[in-house]
Amino acid sequence: MAFYDTDKPETYDLQPEMPDQLILFTRFPEPGRVKTRLIPALGAEGAADLHRQLTKHCVGRITPALSGTSLSLHVCYSGGSNKLMRQWLPGIPMVQQQGRTLGQRMAAAVSHARARNGQRILLFGADCPDLDKDLIHDALKMLTNHDLALGPTFDGGYYLLGVGPSCTTADLNTMLTDIPWGTTEVLEQTLALAKAAGCSYGLLPTLHDIDRPEDLEHFHHHACS
Repeated sequence: MAFYDTDKPETYDLQPEMPDQLILFTRFPEPGRVKTRLIPALGAEGAADLHRQLTKHCVGRITPALSGTSLSLHVCYSGGSNKLMRQWLPGIPMVQQQGRTLGQRMAAAVSHARARNGQRILLFGADCPDLDKDLIHDALKMLTNHDLALGPTFDGGYYLLGVGPSCTTADLNTMLTDIPWGTTEVLEQTLALAKAAGCSYGLLPTLHDIDRPEDLEHFHHHACS
Protein backbone atom coordinates (compact mmCIF):
# COMPACT_ATOMS: atom_id res chain seq x y z
CA MET A 1 0.00 0.00 0.00
CA ALA A 2 1.28 3.45 -0.82
CA PHE A 3 2.17 6.10 1.71
CA TYR A 4 0.58 9.54 1.59
CA ASP A 5 2.10 11.90 4.11
CA THR A 6 -0.09 14.96 3.69
CA ASP A 7 -1.70 17.06 6.39
CA LYS A 8 -5.06 17.11 4.64
CA PRO A 9 -5.95 13.91 2.78
CA GLU A 10 -8.04 14.20 -0.35
CA THR A 11 -11.71 13.53 0.28
CA TYR A 12 -14.90 13.88 -1.69
CA ASP A 13 -18.62 13.68 -1.07
CA LEU A 14 -18.34 12.49 2.51
CA GLN A 15 -21.75 11.57 3.86
CA PRO A 16 -23.39 13.24 6.86
CA GLU A 17 -21.97 12.19 10.19
CA MET A 18 -23.21 8.74 11.23
CA PRO A 19 -22.59 6.85 14.48
CA ASP A 20 -21.96 3.54 12.65
CA GLN A 21 -19.34 3.75 9.93
CA LEU A 22 -17.94 1.18 7.50
CA ILE A 23 -14.49 1.75 6.02
CA LEU A 24 -13.31 -0.24 3.02
CA PHE A 25 -9.52 -0.30 2.75
CA THR A 26 -8.37 -0.75 -0.82
CA ARG A 27 -5.73 0.24 -3.35
CA PHE A 28 -6.10 1.50 -6.89
CA PRO A 29 -5.71 -1.58 -9.16
CA GLU A 30 -2.41 -0.66 -10.79
CA PRO A 31 -0.68 -3.76 -12.24
CA GLY A 32 2.42 -4.62 -10.28
CA ARG A 33 1.27 -2.72 -7.19
CA VAL A 34 -1.64 -4.85 -5.97
CA LYS A 35 -1.88 -8.51 -4.97
CA THR A 36 1.87 -8.84 -5.45
CA ARG A 37 2.01 -12.29 -3.83
CA LEU A 38 -0.30 -13.52 -6.59
CA ILE A 39 1.77 -12.15 -9.47
CA PRO A 40 3.81 -15.37 -9.86
CA ALA A 41 0.55 -17.26 -10.41
CA LEU A 42 -1.52 -14.69 -12.31
CA GLY A 43 0.89 -12.12 -13.70
CA ALA A 44 0.72 -8.43 -12.86
CA GLU A 45 -2.37 -7.75 -15.01
CA GLY A 46 -4.15 -10.85 -13.74
CA ALA A 47 -3.48 -9.95 -10.11
CA ALA A 48 -4.78 -6.41 -10.69
CA ASP A 49 -7.89 -7.77 -12.41
CA LEU A 50 -8.51 -10.10 -9.46
CA HIS A 51 -8.26 -7.12 -7.12
CA ARG A 52 -10.84 -5.25 -9.21
CA GLN A 53 -13.21 -8.22 -9.10
CA LEU A 54 -12.83 -8.69 -5.36
CA THR A 55 -13.44 -5.01 -4.66
CA LYS A 56 -16.53 -4.86 -6.88
CA HIS A 57 -17.83 -8.04 -5.26
CA CYS A 58 -17.22 -6.67 -1.76
CA VAL A 59 -19.05 -3.42 -2.48
CA GLY A 60 -21.95 -5.38 -3.97
CA ARG A 61 -22.29 -7.58 -0.89
CA ILE A 62 -21.84 -4.80 1.67
CA THR A 63 -24.11 -2.16 0.14
CA PRO A 64 -27.33 -3.98 1.17
CA ALA A 65 -26.24 -3.59 4.80
CA LEU A 66 -26.74 0.17 4.46
CA SER A 67 -30.38 0.07 3.47
CA GLY A 68 -32.72 1.43 6.13
CA THR A 69 -29.93 1.86 8.70
CA SER A 70 -27.76 4.58 10.18
CA LEU A 71 -24.70 3.03 8.54
CA SER A 72 -22.41 4.96 6.22
CA LEU A 73 -19.70 3.58 3.93
CA HIS A 74 -16.58 5.22 2.63
CA VAL A 75 -13.40 4.02 0.96
CA CYS A 76 -9.97 4.62 2.44
CA TYR A 77 -7.62 4.27 -0.50
CA SER A 78 -4.00 4.28 -1.55
CA GLY A 79 -2.39 4.42 -4.97
CA GLY A 80 -3.76 6.13 -8.04
CA SER A 81 -5.36 9.52 -7.47
CA ASN A 82 -8.66 10.94 -6.34
CA LYS A 83 -9.76 11.26 -9.97
CA LEU A 84 -8.82 7.68 -10.83
CA MET A 85 -10.53 6.37 -7.72
CA ARG A 86 -13.73 8.25 -8.55
CA GLN A 87 -13.69 6.76 -12.04
CA TRP A 88 -13.15 3.26 -10.66
CA LEU A 89 -15.63 3.41 -7.76
CA PRO A 90 -18.09 6.17 -8.67
CA GLY A 91 -20.48 7.49 -6.07
CA ILE A 92 -18.68 6.15 -3.01
CA PRO A 93 -17.25 8.72 -0.57
CA MET A 94 -13.53 8.30 -0.06
CA VAL A 95 -10.43 9.55 1.70
CA GLN A 96 -6.74 8.85 1.21
CA GLN A 97 -4.91 6.60 3.61
CA GLN A 98 -2.49 8.30 6.00
CA GLY A 99 0.56 6.71 7.62
CA ARG A 100 3.70 4.72 6.96
CA THR A 101 2.57 1.30 8.18
CA LEU A 102 -0.71 -0.54 7.81
CA GLY A 103 -1.30 -0.14 11.55
CA GLN A 104 -0.78 3.62 11.35
CA ARG A 105 -3.13 3.86 8.38
CA MET A 106 -5.83 1.88 10.16
CA ALA A 107 -5.52 4.02 13.29
CA ALA A 108 -5.69 7.18 11.17
CA ALA A 109 -8.84 5.90 9.43
CA VAL A 110 -10.53 5.29 12.78
CA SER A 111 -9.46 8.74 13.99
CA HIS A 112 -10.98 10.26 10.85
CA ALA A 113 -14.23 8.38 11.47
CA ARG A 114 -14.26 9.49 15.11
CA ALA A 115 -13.98 13.11 13.95
CA ARG A 116 -17.17 12.49 11.95
CA ASN A 117 -19.08 11.23 15.01
CA GLY A 118 -18.19 7.57 14.44
CA GLN A 119 -18.99 5.38 17.43
CA ARG A 120 -19.00 1.81 16.09
CA ILE A 121 -16.46 1.63 13.27
CA LEU A 122 -15.68 -1.35 11.04
CA LEU A 123 -12.57 -1.55 8.87
CA PHE A 124 -12.24 -4.29 6.26
CA GLY A 125 -10.50 -5.05 3.02
CA ALA A 126 -11.86 -6.54 -0.18
CA ASP A 127 -9.80 -9.72 0.15
CA CYS A 128 -12.48 -11.88 1.80
CA PRO A 129 -15.20 -12.81 -0.71
CA ASP A 130 -17.44 -14.29 2.01
CA LEU A 131 -17.81 -11.03 3.93
CA ASP A 132 -21.46 -9.95 3.68
CA LYS A 133 -24.13 -7.80 5.31
CA ASP A 134 -24.92 -10.44 7.94
CA LEU A 135 -21.34 -10.46 9.18
CA ILE A 136 -21.37 -6.65 9.20
CA HIS A 137 -24.44 -6.63 11.41
CA ASP A 138 -22.96 -9.34 13.65
CA ALA A 139 -19.80 -7.27 14.11
CA LEU A 140 -21.79 -4.16 14.99
CA LYS A 141 -23.85 -6.12 17.49
CA MET A 142 -20.63 -7.49 19.01
CA LEU A 143 -19.43 -3.93 19.59
CA THR A 144 -22.38 -3.19 21.88
CA ASN A 145 -20.63 -5.16 24.64
CA HIS A 146 -17.03 -5.46 23.43
CA ASP A 147 -14.32 -2.92 22.69
CA LEU A 148 -13.25 -4.79 19.56
CA ALA A 149 -14.65 -7.21 17.01
CA LEU A 150 -12.31 -9.21 14.80
CA GLY A 151 -12.91 -11.52 11.87
CA PRO A 152 -10.07 -14.09 11.79
CA THR A 153 -8.67 -15.58 8.60
CA PHE A 154 -7.26 -19.08 8.20
CA ASP A 155 -3.80 -17.66 7.47
CA GLY A 156 -3.49 -16.04 10.90
CA GLY A 157 -4.65 -12.52 10.02
CA TYR A 158 -8.08 -10.93 10.08
CA TYR A 159 -10.51 -9.70 7.46
CA LEU A 160 -12.34 -7.20 9.68
CA LEU A 161 -11.52 -5.00 12.65
CA GLY A 162 -14.39 -3.41 14.55
CA VAL A 163 -13.75 -0.64 17.05
CA GLY A 164 -16.31 0.31 19.68
CA PRO A 165 -16.86 3.74 21.27
CA SER A 166 -14.98 2.77 24.44
CA CYS A 167 -11.77 1.95 22.54
CA THR A 168 -9.56 5.05 22.66
CA THR A 169 -7.15 6.25 19.99
CA ALA A 170 -4.29 5.54 22.39
CA ASP A 171 -5.51 1.96 22.87
CA LEU A 172 -5.78 1.45 19.13
CA ASN A 173 -2.32 2.88 18.44
CA THR A 174 -0.90 0.48 21.01
CA MET A 175 -2.66 -2.52 19.49
CA LEU A 176 -1.65 -1.72 15.92
CA THR A 177 2.01 -0.94 16.59
CA ASP A 178 4.78 -3.46 15.95
CA ILE A 179 2.44 -6.00 14.37
CA PRO A 180 4.24 -8.28 11.85
CA TRP A 181 1.79 -7.57 9.03
CA GLY A 182 1.51 -10.25 6.38
CA THR A 183 2.53 -13.08 8.72
CA THR A 184 0.68 -15.86 10.53
CA GLU A 185 1.10 -14.01 13.84
CA VAL A 186 -1.04 -10.95 13.09
CA LEU A 187 -4.23 -12.01 14.89
CA GLU A 188 -2.40 -13.65 17.81
CA GLN A 189 -0.30 -10.58 18.51
CA THR A 190 -3.24 -8.20 18.05
CA LEU A 191 -5.27 -10.12 20.63
CA ALA A 192 -2.32 -10.20 23.03
CA LEU A 193 -1.94 -6.43 22.75
CA ALA A 194 -5.69 -5.96 23.20
CA LYS A 195 -5.60 -7.97 26.41
CA ALA A 196 -2.60 -5.99 27.65
CA ALA A 197 -4.50 -2.75 26.98
CA GLY A 198 -7.52 -4.06 28.89
CA CYS A 199 -9.72 -4.15 25.79
CA SER A 200 -12.38 -6.84 25.45
CA TYR A 201 -13.01 -8.47 22.08
CA GLY A 202 -15.29 -10.83 20.24
CA LEU A 203 -14.46 -13.06 17.28
CA LEU A 204 -16.50 -13.53 14.11
CA PRO A 205 -16.35 -16.77 12.08
CA THR A 206 -12.96 -17.64 10.58
CA LEU A 207 -12.92 -17.16 6.79
CA HIS A 208 -10.53 -17.35 3.86
CA ASP A 209 -9.01 -14.30 2.24
CA ILE A 210 -7.35 -14.25 -1.18
CA ASP A 211 -3.69 -13.28 -0.82
CA ARG A 212 -1.58 -16.22 -1.95
CA PRO A 213 -1.66 -18.66 -4.90
CA GLU A 214 -3.03 -21.42 -2.64
CA ASP A 215 -5.97 -19.14 -1.73
CA LEU A 216 -7.19 -19.01 -5.34
CA GLU A 217 -9.09 -22.25 -4.78
CA HIS A 218 -11.48 -20.34 -2.52
CA PHE A 219 -11.90 -17.62 -5.13
CA HIS A 220 -12.55 -19.89 -8.10
CA HIS A 221 -15.35 -21.69 -6.25
CA HIS A 222 -16.98 -18.45 -5.20
CA ALA A 223 -19.82 -16.60 -6.88
CA CYS A 224 -17.62 -13.57 -7.66
CA SER A 225 -15.27 -15.53 -9.91
